[in-house]
Amino acid sequence: MTISSIILVVAAVFIGALMRTMFGFGEAIVSMPLLALLHIPLNTSVSLIGLAGLTVASLTVVSGWRHIERPVLIRLAASTVIGIPAGLALLHYAPSLIITSALGVFLIAYGGYSLLKQRLFQAVDKPLLNSKGWVWPFGFASGVLGSAYNFNGVPVVVYGTLRRWNPDRFRGTLQAHFLISGILVVTGHALGGLWTADSLILYAYSIPAILLATGLGIFMNKRIPAKKFERYLFFIIMALGVLLLIPHD
Repeated sequence: MTISSIILVVAAVFIGALMRTMFGFGEAIVSMPLLALLHIPLNTSVSLIGLAGLTVASLTVVSGWRHIERPVLIRLAASTVIGIPAGLALLHYAPSLIITSALGVFLIAYGGYSLLKQRLFQAVDKPLLNSKGWVWPFGFASGVLGSAYNFNGVPVVVYGTLRRWNPDRFRGTLQAHFLISGILVVTGHALGGLWTADSLILYAYSIPAILLATGLGIFMNKRIPAKKFERYLFFIIMALGVLLLIPHD
């Protein structure tokens, strides 16, 4: 790869890591399309972002540990393990365009609905998912989408907003989940033969950018007002949905 290509890849990883640190999610959905525009092979992109995401989670989980919803985290981890093999099969056999397009439509619809509902019913603060059993399908979906496309955060983000988690609990639980699922997903990538020499080299080049993005993101997220956090979250969910619908070939 040329030096200019490496710089652009590192920039894509930096932007994704900054998004993840500020809001707790969104790294893969931002970085993967950017890497596709650079014509980076899918296997290389998936393994690179998997490693980058695990690094960010490792750096940020300590600061939010006391806000983690531990019973939910345990169920998420267990159901994620079940979903990982299905995701690896999905990566090899299902057309990625269909999967990512469907996910994009869902995110736009969900984000738009949530914003509209928030404006019309601002006094409604009760969780929409009260049953503990709901965590299992969301965790399974996290395992599937994580091992296939590194989108393991999307189902947990939706679950967290439906549970009405406050910003600290949202970020803390998400980062702890990313740490656990990241280890599992990266292991799955290695065993599934997705690691390439290019992905490991690009990851090594990206480490300084990841460290910088993490420090900057932690600084910035402390300055986001709690009352505006959820609204920003829904806007970002819609924007990420639009990103998924943009052709990248």
